[in-house]
Amino acid sequence: MLKKKSISASKASLVLFLCQMISALDVPLDSKLLEELSQPPTITQQSPKDYIVDPRENIVIQCEAKGKPPPSFSWTRNGTHFDIDKDAQVTMKPNSGTLVINIMNGGKAEAYEGVYQCTARNERGAAISNNIVIRPSRSPLWTKEKLEPNQVREGDSLVLHCRPPVGLPPPIIFWMDNAFQRLPQSERVSQGLNGDLYFSNVQPEDTREDYICYARFNHTQTIQQKQPISVKVFSVDSLNDTIAANLSDTDIYGAKPVTERQPVLLTPTGSTSTKVELRGNVLLLECIAAGLPTPVIRWIKEGGELPANRTFFENFKKTLKIIDVSEADSGNYKCIARNILGSAHHVISVTVKAAPYWITAPRNLVLSPGEDGTLICRANGNPKPNISWLANGVPIAIAPEDPSRKVDGDTIIFSHVQERSSAVYQCNASNEYGYLLANAFVNVLAEPPRILTPANKLYQVIADSPALLDCAYFGSPKPEIEWFKGVKGSILRGNEYVFHDNGTLEIPVAQKDSTGTYTCVARNELGKIQNEVQLEVKDPTMIIKQPEYKVIQRYGQVSFECIIKHDSTLLPAVIWLKDNNELPDDERFLVGKDNLTIMNVTDKDDGTYTCIVNTTLDSVSASAVLTVVAAPPTPAVIYARPNPPFDLELTGQLERSVELSWIPGDENNSPITNFVIEYEDGLHEPGVWHYQTEVPGTQTTVQLKLSPYVNYSFRVIAVNEIGRSQPSEPSEQYLTKSANPDENPANVQGIGSEPDNLVITWESLKGFQSNGPGLQYKVSWRQKDVDDEWTSVIVANVSKYIVSGTPTFVPYEIKVQALNDLGYAPEPSEVIGHSGEDLPMVAPGNVQVHVINSTLAKVHWDPVPLKSVRGHLQGYKVYYWKVQSLSRRSRRHVEKKILTFRGNKTFGMLPGLEPYSSYKLNVRVVNGKGEGPASPDKVFKTPEGVPSSPSFLKITNPTLDSLTLEWGSPTHPNGVLTSYILKFQPINNTHELGPLVEIRIPANESSLILKNLNYSTRYKFYFNAQTSVGSGSQITEEAVTIMDEAGILRPAVGAGKAMASRQVDIATQGWFIGLMCAVALLILILLIVCFIRRNKGGKYPVKEKEDAHADPEIQPMKEDDGTFGEYSDAEDHKPLKKGSRTPSDRTVKKEDSDDSLVDYGEGVNGQFNEDGSFIGQYSGKKEKEPAEGNESSEAPSPVNAMNSFV
Repeated sequence: MLKKKSISASKASLVLFLCQMISALDVPLDSKLLEELSQPPTITQQSPKDYIVDPRENIVIQCEAKGKPPPSFSWTRNGTHFDIDKDAQVTMKPNSGTLVINIMNGGKAEAYEGVYQCTARNERGAAISNNIVIRPSRSPLWTKEKLEPNQVREGDSLVLHCRPPVGLPPPIIFWMDNAFQRLPQSERVSQGLNGDLYFSNVQPEDTREDYICYARFNHTQTIQQKQPISVKVFSVDSLNDTIAANLSDTDIYGAKPVTERQPVLLTPTGSTSTKVELRGNVLLLECIAAGLPTPVIRWIKEGGELPANRTFFENFKKTLKIIDVSEADSGNYKCIARNILGSAHHVISVTVKAAPYWITAPRNLVLSPGEDGTLICRANGNPKPNISWLANGVPIAIAPEDPSRKVDGDTIIFSHVQERSSAVYQCNASNEYGYLLANAFVNVLAEPPRILTPANKLYQVIADSPALLDCAYFGSPKPEIEWFKGVKGSILRGNEYVFHDNGTLEIPVAQKDSTGTYTCVARNELGKIQNEVQLEVKDPTMIIKQPEYKVIQRYGQVSFECIIKHDSTLLPAVIWLKDNNELPDDERFLVGKDNLTIMNVTDKDDGTYTCIVNTTLDSVSASAVLTVVAAPPTPAVIYARPNPPFDLELTGQLERSVELSWIPGDENNSPITNFVIEYEDGLHEPGVWHYQTEVPGTQTTVQLKLSPYVNYSFRVIAVNEIGRSQPSEPSEQYLTKSANPDENPANVQGIGSEPDNLVITWESLKGFQSNGPGLQYKVSWRQKDVDDEWTSVIVANVSKYIVSGTPTFVPYEIKVQALNDLGYAPEPSEVIGHSGEDLPMVAPGNVQVHVINSTLAKVHWDPVPLKSVRGHLQGYKVYYWKVQSLSRRSRRHVEKKILTFRGNKTFGMLPGLEPYSSYKLNVRVVNGKGEGPASPDKVFKTPEGVPSSPSFLKITNPTLDSLTLEWGSPTHPNGVLTSYILKFQPINNTHELGPLVEIRIPANESSLILKNLNYSTRYKFYFNAQTSVGSGSQITEEAVTIMDEAGILRPAVGAGKAMASRQVDIATQGWFIGLMCAVALLILILLIVCFIRRNKGGKYPVKEKEDAHADPEIQPMKEDDGTFGEYSDAEDHKPLKKGSRTPSDRTVKKEDSDDSLVDYGEGVNGQFNEDGSFIGQYSGKKEKEPAEGNESSEAPSPVNAMNSFV
């Protein structure tokens, strides 16, 4: 684990010059050089063009400039010279052009209205400021007017006019009631851009007498109030009652009921209007409509789309807001107001003009005598701006002639300049909507070369690393740079050196022989200068013996070596780390010159130890791992927790401290490592013990810091490696005096619960933190970056305060300060909170879906602008759902799925899709309030996939050489089925598989008859479906063709399906065939003997024949279970399961045998199981009744005898 890095000592000092890449006559940022070079004036700071001032404060008009020599300043007012010496109220700051107009000592701001311009001048030219228009802010009072009460019928529209006084700048309008609460607004009631309050239709709850319009003038921090407006809404019922009271019974009376009305636009009026806005500004268009039900407003742009990410809807979509407008936003915008009765619309023709804006602003030009150059001034606007030039503040047409200068429209061309050509040129680009003014100087310098790098500067590098030698320079014309090694060495050339444009010499791989003196020479036509620097190349630092992996027993001693080799002129510093952190502060760790020793090793010492060697030029490191294992067994020693300390004593009681001492209890064979001191506050939390501090186990006294207004008791707990002791008995109580709070509440937060409030919360101080009685909190807040005054309230016994009437999601500065009866806590720190969030306004745009495969897709979208999120961006939600399967063309219940992507992600993966299906999705942005509007639904389709397995495979109608297969189509085809693939192969008696046969079946088939199969043979079938993509999973089944009729076992019919499978297996076994041959031979011999005895005329009683020739159908069977005595298989009696070798519907019918079931069972006593298997032989009877017809004297047929065993 050896690491090495090299640090060039000269790197930091060269950063500036390597980044500058000095061009022909760029002036380096060298303070000494800048002090010596002449330079025309440059305006560095000025007041804004439209400067609205507070009439109650002094007027400060800024004008700062730099130049060499320092410039002097003068002013014009309204186009004429402004002599500040003649006005006692006006002063100019020293070494500055900034004017201070004293208003607070009797001056009037109105007297100083006008257009001001500053000029900064020195011997090389004059720079001018913008025209600064000074206007004092105005906040006039509301004109008094007599306001008549508004009486309006329920359902009618209403407009309450504000008509605020004309101020400078215009005031901010809002409506409130007498309790200074903002009036609630909705789609039905809202404030227009002109400040009026519009009711689309009035309701009885709108009746009130305190509709008050307020105008806030921010510059003067004043609020003007209009007289309250009264509104009374008459409902239809009350109106009828009033009419009835004034008319006789015979009169016809009655007000019309509230009728629904189609929308009518309240503002703007007419069907069309026009709007002109400037490029870069915010375009605001408004439509407010009357109607019942309340109309809904919708905006469209004729012949185009509303600009994405710059369009916002405000005031319940009644206001269309487009930020940063450009000429492309010109066009016709239509607002449509609609309710269930109809619609109304208005078209606003928007024209976007543009004040001048820069395409190429002129830049300062530094030339040497005889050189050429150009100043370019290009601007655009609508209408196109006019370009005019000034020289030193004078129109260039009347400025002094300069033969080296030629004006060509927006360009000034300079040829063969001389020092007298130095000047400051102004470019003015103006149209009817504004102007741009830029200063650019032409500075002609004739300067001999200068080298700015200190002489004999020493550079030190490590061998085999780069070396960078500085030669920062300046001259006019630009000097040429050459490097030499040694005082009289030859010029350096070749690939082993790199020469940078800023004069730096780079040696990519410095070697020991690169050490020496290097000379930099700078020359131009005005002179030559040289400078020497020194380079020293050092040997690298190496660790020649690294620390090694160690395994040590617990309580042993271990040592790591770290022997180094370094350059003799460098001083190395060795640092040891444990797990990349500092070594524990433990006396067991001993750091030597070349090693680290750990005494009395414990399990905590396990880890990685690293030796780091640092010099001023490089650093190397090496690491090793220490593993601690258990020590060998030792005689058993009983270890236990220590006994509790005792005899606690308090001494040296002071207001904020006390000394506690105690006597330790028995250690119980494990040294006490530390003591834990706890305290109880009997005044605020009696019975609750808190952690105070802890001290090493060798210490029995401690100085404790105390808080005011706490009734202390202390106890001590001893700790060793086994555990903690029981607490000691409590000490005596000590009550401290009251004081101001020492701390303020923690975890102060500001989070809005509604869009128009700010909920300030904090953690209340605990009882002992109050430092005295009467704990309260001073809650203060102000809107951030608005320069408002702090608003404060004092509360008690709460940890929350709600500020209402706030703008939606704006930052606030918040602080909470504790106080009690004795005073305040220290000034609290400020935290930043936010007022309540509202639902996002804009849906993500440009939603794109890339289908990766049949079950996975990737969705992309453009992020929503943060301003439209209106809250903390939590992420995006993707809603997607399956519309239909393309293979079945059938719709089903739509189950929407939701994926959430945290943060400002703009893409996500959609897993688990179904192949060959049509999906829809949309994307919504999420903040703390909830979800924003959904993007338009995006439709995408997944490609085909492989199908699932067929739903079933059933094998029926077995014959000697054929089987019938029936199947069901896949539950999930995942595409268009092209075919089915059937594979099958025979299985012999040892369960070995035979050759595999494959058949392709058309997709529209659902059954198949397989012919030309071998009789009495088991086959295994593999069946799967295919689409154009490939084959799906397969389903398997096994079945058996039936035997030749001559070989059917009649008694086996009663055994049912369970016997059928086994009979086939036994009948084909070689040993079984041999046994049958032997039995046949024995029967033949018996027949011959009987034939001989009969021919001799002997009697052959029936009983003897039965005893000698028992029924071959019964003889080989066991009496208890009816199975073959020697060849039975327990599996034969198990019920068949799905996939067993015998098909579930395979049965032996009567026509399959020459004999009836009664011949082979128990007559009518035979029974069948539910699955069709015969259970007569298993009914529990121990003795088999003799079968009918067995008393015949005729000998059994050899063929029948053999059949009874098959």
